[in-house]
Amino acid sequence: MSRAGGELLRLEGIGKAYVHNSTRTEVLRGVNVSIDRGELLAVVGPSGAGKSTLLNIIGTVDHPTSGKVLYGGSDLFSRGRRALAEFRNRKLGFIFQFHHLLPEFTALENTMMPARIAGLDLKAAEKKARELLERMGLGPRITHKPGELSGGEQQRVAVARSLVMGPEVVLADEPTGNLDTHTGQEVFEVLRELNRELAMTLIIVTHNEEFARSAPRRVVLVDGCIVSA
Repeated sequence: MSRAGGELLRLEGIGKAYVHNSTRTEVLRGVNVSIDRGELLAVVGPSGAGKSTLLNIIGTVDHPTSGKVLYGGSDLFSRGRRALAEFRNRKLGFIFQFHHLLPEFTALENTMMPARIAGLDLKAAEKKARELLERMGLGPRITHKPGELSGGEQQRVAVARSLVMGPEVVLADEPTGNLDTHTGQEVFEVLRELNRELAMTLIIVTHNEEFARSAPRRVVLVDGCIVSA
């Protein structure tokens, strides 16, 4: 079915296998899926189904054994290592189950980190980071370090960090898996609002059935195969 945003990502025949002690394990098997610009997509399935592996391949931090990942019609894995690293930094945002904030830096400094790594103007990066943190209700907390923030606040800082470069796609791997139900729901609401307001493409791997049911589109993975999209 054609969706309003126009195709941004297409996975064609994606397979992923690992070999250990002469034993080959197929994690993904011929995955085909198209993702449009501005979509909110939930990826669900039992543990071991290949959800995180799929997300890592979309994020170019893992390479498929077979198949192609097309971004705007271009095969991502035909690019060299440096070009892929630049693509990740400028086009993708990542949110993980554990926030991975640097404990010695403030919320503002953590949010700015991708921009600093990219060598962008620090004043512009700070302005963008402040705006994002304020948008998420963290204005009074920007000078606090992670140890001075609640779990939900830390994860919202991680969301802000994922957005500071203005990515076209945000990839979230169990972003509320380490939070209580109420705090997790708050983080999901923040992600929904950002998807609507910024028209960013958001792909979320989750075990949260309530969120998955409410997502506009759900992809179900079982034994490395898409059984519903």
